[in-house]
Amino acid sequence: MFSSKQEKDFYTPDNRPGIASVPGLNSVVLRGLRADEAGLLRDFLYEAIYIPEGVEPPDRSIVEQPELAMYYRDFGSGAGDNCIVADDGGRVVGAVWTRIMNDYGHVDDETPSFAIAVYKEYRGKGIGTALMRQMLVLLKEQGYRRASLAVQKANYAVRMYEAVGFRTVGENDEEYIMVCEL
Repeated sequence: MFSSKQEKDFYTPDNRPGIASVPGLNSVVLRGLRADEAGLLRDFLYEAIYIPEGVEPPDRSIVEQPELAMYYRDFGSGAGDNCIVADDGGRVVGAVWTRIMNDYGHVDDETPSFAIAVYKEYRGKGIGTALMRQMLVLLKEQGYRRASLAVQKANYAVRMYEAVGFRTVGENDEEYIMVCEL
């Protein structure tokens, strides 16, 4: 796995190097992001932007704005930098990544913030949930006590975050700030 704390593949709880399957989807495996794939995070960040139905999507260049670029720029060099991808026959179709940064979901300087995206055609199949659960296991193994994220209130993913253990600890007009105790 491409991580600031370790330079090896992600290990599942049963210690099989680099592989975990998604329940019900035998062709999809979870593995660590390889260093040569770090550029994918820019694309997945765009996919992570919640766009309500009927709203025109922003230009892809939006991810170059500093408040968004912090999610992927120099990934692998910072505290809490971890990434797990969903791989379907050699194609990365989803990613969850964390880093400690002063982002929308920031709660303190010891808590990694989450970002997650799954390509539209793969959503609703349990991939996002599997990615989230594996990342929470990894963060706990690394000694983190909690993880955080920010999500727009209208985003259907709120239910998934709650199902894997995140709870709302704050909110503003548009977003919930959620934390999962590890």
